[in-house]
Amino acid sequence: MLLGTFSMRYSGKCEELTYEEIQEKYPKEFAQRDDDKYRYRYPKGESYADLVSRVEPVIMELEKQENILVIAHQAVARCLLAYFLDKPAEKLPYLKVPLHTVIKLTPYAYGCKVEYIKLEVPAVDTHRSKPKVVQETRSSEDALSTVPKHL
Repeated sequence: MLLGTFSMRYSGKCEELTYEEIQEKYPKEFAQRDDDKYRYRYPKGESYADLVSRVEPVIMELEKQENILVIAHQAVARCLLAYFLDKPAEKLPYLKVPLHTVIKLTPYAYGCKVEYIKLEVPAVDTHRSKPKVVQETRSSEDALSTVPKHL
């Protein structure tokens, strides 16, 4: 089953920019996103809240199936994990979803067992924790303090 609904979250005018480039070109937007990553929407882009609204109907259909395989971008995978692990909206954007990893969810009464199966594919760590300083007046160093190092 191919589902366009599971397309990656669209970052609008910041699409294809690195965190460093966004901080340099749009520091106000970068700070606003850090302050409320779940609800913040880049100009002409999607927020995590928008993405949840988009994927939720499909998640309801997935629940009716037995064994399923979903191949998705990290933001969509975070939405799935948050739903099946009953995580609050504010934690959703910070759920760790490593690249090139199979995430196996096995449901049981009132929960889900999670297994991470790492594939042997070289990749950077793209997980970014919420920064301690989120004000628009912060320094670039503070703004980028939780950005993962690139290769």
